[in-house]
Amino acid sequence: MIRPVTAIVALDGGIDREEAAAWLSAASDVQVAAFVEELEHGWGSAVEMPADVIVVVCRGYSDQVLYFIDGAVRQTPDRPVIVLCTGSPNGFVRRVFEAGADDIVMLPAAYSAAAGGATSEQIRFSLQKAIARRNGAAGSARAAAGELICILGPKGGTGKTLTATNLAVSLAGSGHSAVVVDLDLQFGDVGLALGLDPDRTIYDLATSSGSLDEEKLDAYLATHPSGARALLSPARPDQAAAITIDFLREIFTMLRAAFEYVIVDTPPGFTPEVIASIDSSSYACVVCTLDSLSLKNTRLGLETLALMGYDTERTRLVLNRANSRLGLAADDVLTILGRHPDVLVPSHRDIARSMSEGTPITAAAHGSDAAKAFGELATAFMHHQNGADGGQVRPKAGPRRRLLRRRS
Repeated sequence: MIRPVTAIVALDGGIDREEAAAWLSAASDVQVAAFVEELEHGWGSAVEMPADVIVVVCRGYSDQVLYFIDGAVRQTPDRPVIVLCTGSPNGFVRRVFEAGADDIVMLPAAYSAAAGGATSEQIRFSLQKAIARRNGAAGSARAAAGELICILGPKGGTGKTLTATNLAVSLAGSGHSAVVVDLDLQFGDVGLALGLDPDRTIYDLATSSGSLDEEKLDAYLATHPSGARALLSPARPDQAAAITIDFLREIFTMLRAAFEYVIVDTPPGFTPEVIASIDSSSYACVVCTLDSLSLKNTRLGLETLALMGYDTERTRLVLNRANSRLGLAADDVLTILGRHPDVLVPSHRDIARSMSEGTPITAAAHGSDAAKAFGELATAFMHHQNGADGGQVRPKAGPRRRLLRRRS
């Protein structure tokens, strides 16, 4: 049973107390500690009141709301701020997160407390998630939150899908529960690489009726013979727009509660969806190849992760096709990237065939050097999860969250 949440409720112009209280009570059994109605001066008194969360209710873009959020966050950085908004976003979402809010819930223009349903669930989830994150309780709330490994490659064709699928199969083959999420929402190939039929995809899940829970999510996961599960990308590129950032965050939270390892295969670049997966991740696994274009883009990608505040100790570097002869040697990676690769995956004649036939190289050529390299990568992540690095440490969230909002 989730305990009631105490909230300071800040009201922008046009929102009355009864209306706001009804929204919150219908969604989350919130106990209102106090109302704040003069937002331009109210944050000073608000921070003196004991409460779990500050909820700001407004009808659209408001400079007063942004000012209030900024002041409240500066005064009490450990108390989350959630925004409920019933108007058109019109750039407001980005500004809200830049001001320091933890989450924003966009309500239908005609939303009423009596309607309940998915919107009420969204408010409830947003409140509990923000409080758990700020209290550092997300891990303890779920006995053993799984590791989320984000597979990155700023340049296409480096072998991200190859790495993601073989890592998942290697982990599953070692007796661990693993699921791979195909986040290349327009042209994802995880299903092809694993030989899985796209009967149900992430698009089907996002557009299905009813609320989202673990049992429903499980029904949309395909199963590989190794035991690895997969949430496949949409069947058509135009379906990608149905996948929202908030939906992805909810999916990641549920998957981490159910699996030891969640592997996210991403498209090239730092799209909002990719940054959302980085923001939720335990580790980033950057895949590159031994050519100048890939190494240049990888260097920029690593620099971007650093600007986002991502802990370099939580970044793994995989050099794919490490024995290729393209004018560069493996030692050149250190010169260009400033670090050695953690895993070297050599070329293998069966890799292209394994991708086309839907049989990962770890199964098609189990004893090959390429399969052993992916096994080493899996072992490295298992080693860290078992506490060899001093326990699970999450990358810092603040700078990454702000970068995501600027790009969304």
